Amino acid sequence: MLQDARFRAIAAQVALAIGVAAILIVLFTTTARNLELRGIPVGFGFLWKPANFQIAETILPYSSSDPNWWAAVVGLVNSLFVSVLVILLASVIGLFIGIGRLSQNPLLRGICRVWVEVARNTPLVVLLIFNYALWWEILPLASEAWRLAPGTHLSVRGLSMPALGWSASGVVPFVLLVASVACLIGAAYAANWRQSLTGRRPAYLAAAWLVVVAGAALLLFVYRDAISIEMPEFRRVNFAGGWSLTPELTTILIGLTFYTAGFIGEIVRGGILAVRRGQWEAATASGLTRAQTYRLVVVPLALRSIVPPLNSQYINVIKNSTLAIVVGYQDFMTVISTMINKTSHAIEGVAMILGVFLLVNLALSALLNAYNRRIAIVER
Repeated sequence: MLQDARFRAIAAQVALAIGVAAILIVLFTTTARNLELRGIPVGFGFLWKPANFQIAETILPYSSSDPNWWAAVVGLVNSLFVSVLVILLASVIGLFIGIGRLSQNPLLRGICRVWVEVARNTPLVVLLIFNYALWWEILPLASEAWRLAPGTHLSVRGLSMPALGWSASGVVPFVLLVASVACLIGAAYAANWRQSLTGRRPAYLAAAWLVVVAGAALLLFVYRDAISIEMPEFRRVNFAGGWSLTPELTTILIGLTFYTAGFIGEIVRGGILAVRRGQWEAATASGLTRAQTYRLVVVPLALRSIVPPLNSQYINVIKNSTLAIVVGYQDFMTVISTMINKTSHAIEGVAMILGVFLLVNLALSALLNAYNRRIAIVER
């Protein structure tokens, strides 16, 4: 039996699994015993007790009397809100940086190169601290705020913008608009399926967009009293009304977007350079402009090289969002740290941080891997 290579391989794996399990059991029992001797409670029962601390800026409704588990959810939503915004902004900016790095214009090429070099060679925590300090040194008081656009003001108190509000009856047009967009996406998939069967793509796009736009205009006209735009107004020392971004949230958005866009720009540049020269020449021979060549030929082909490393950058955004604690923005990491200080449940709190970030990153990785498999070239 020992001469069988298959048996030896299985036996080695079983022995390794038993060894790892034994080590984990010893660590768990030793930790539990030491915590018990020191009078430190063990368990997740603290999650149902009142949090008794404030969260300055939240997306979801929250009060200090809410349980700890809801405070953790609010902190997680704050982290995801920052991460999603940074991913969207950095992706768009990084695309233009990558294209700009290959531009024939020396000024544009130089600016993009400086962006990339600064972002890639500066520690993120130093960049965030510098941005936060710069915020308070350069921006004016709220009474002298810079007006960036109608209803949009920037000052040391943050960024104030108009907010879209609606009453209970305004939920109906919102649901109908979402349903219209879903129908538009479904029509696109149906057109792709029809094209795969017949080789001809039905001219659905113009009609579908016409229906969506006409329906949206009709809904906005019918429910115009249920939907309103709230403009921020200056009162005494700060702006009231509208939608406001605090200096802490704005700093983490700007700093993390600047940092991530530099890496994404290099990924995009490498993906574009991976497109063979013949594809460029074929697009030029077909009469396409340079913008059409990028949009219709180069970028779709470059995506096969861009998506795999882009997956890692998106995961890094979620992990780097924990540095919001440096500028005082209360995200999931900060909320759990406050919870640990108040309840002394350090082991459970750290386990929650590890587990939640692991699940979020695995889910994001699964989505991007599915998209990567969809656009990958399938060899016959």
